[in-house]
Amino acid sequence: MPQSNTDTFDLAVVGGGIFGMSIAYRALKAGLKTIVIEKDMVGAGSSGGVLGALMPHMPARWNPKKEFQFQSLMRMEAVLHQLERETGLSTGYRRCARILPITTQDKLEHHQERAEEAKERWHPLETGFTYEVEPKGSRSEWLSAASAPFGIVYETLAARVAPRAYLAALAAYVREHGKLLEGVAFEDFDGQSGEIVLLGAPDRTPKRIKAQRLVLATGSASFEQLERMTGEMIGRGEKGQALIMEGKGLEDLPAIYCDGLYVVPHDDGTVAIGSTSDRFFDDEVVNPDRSAELVARATAFCPALAGRQVLEEWAGIRPRCNKRDALVGPLPGRANTYVATGGFKISFGIAHLIADALVCDLTGSATEVPLPPSYLPGHHFS
Repeated sequence: MPQSNTDTFDLAVVGGGIFGMSIAYRALKAGLKTIVIEKDMVGAGSSGGVLGALMPHMPARWNPKKEFQFQSLMRMEAVLHQLERETGLSTGYRRCARILPITTQDKLEHHQERAEEAKERWHPLETGFTYEVEPKGSRSEWLSAASAPFGIVYETLAARVAPRAYLAALAAYVREHGKLLEGVAFEDFDGQSGEIVLLGAPDRTPKRIKAQRLVLATGSASFEQLERMTGEMIGRGEKGQALIMEGKGLEDLPAIYCDGLYVVPHDDGTVAIGSTSDRFFDDEVVNPDRSAELVARATAFCPALAGRQVLEEWAGIRPRCNKRDALVGPLPGRANTYVATGGFKISFGIAHLIADALVCDLTGSATEVPLPPSYLPGHHFS
């Protein structure tokens, strides 16, 4: 049942990106009275992108964060199908597999070793997910044989999702069962009193609500907010650019990762291509030269894209912690204040398990998959 319209909540989540919306969804399912505060609109930041690639780490030099991502990708299908049943909305999710070209003899030997390690790490007899090396010329109707002179890797754990559709489904659930404030900026939170100061559009008059706890999940903007709260700058934004091309007839093909780019077919007859990564940038506006570069590079290894129309160009600022891994947990020195940010390129693939771990912490319950130590605040803050 929808919650009553009051100004006091068990949990306030600041940020309407994939981390924030996933945490709100999981909190509502745990019975927490929850509000999401978004200064613009759901998906206005980097979560509103177009690529939707859900790609696993290489099965080599295994560590807790790779295991966490593996478990997240394994469990994601069930979570998204449940969300689709609850809302009646598609998330565009499908297990699509992935092709990687092999370009040298050294890399061939490297991937043959990875294929053996995947048998131990991915548990193919139990999960059905495999990492296999195929000979030169395999699947050349999609990936140019000239781009893979030593064969290809074909792995079946990879998946894709439609980012905006996924966010729309989460937002629909939050609107029905909790509260979603868009166009309202977060100003401050007093963890002792629970008072939250908001600046509401259009008059920017301060407004106040209360919450027992608050999660800051504002993507790249979180780093300046965290600096004001802790005195430490623990991350930065990196600009990414991607685009959508017409892709009728390509819907059932696997994703390709080649020349540092992903090509990801989607169910709606489009293909997403991206993304670039710029640590230094002047703005988050689409750069036409970058878009032209994306098209040229993608069609060079994927000739089936040649001559297809570009439907949309996108640019955004993705959050990257200085210590690379995501940051999730209680904020040092701030009562009842938590943070979830820094997913960078894998945010969509880990968001639901990030949410599960954080909400289990909030409710004092056990999570099946604990956060990697490198995700915890003690790893990021001095």
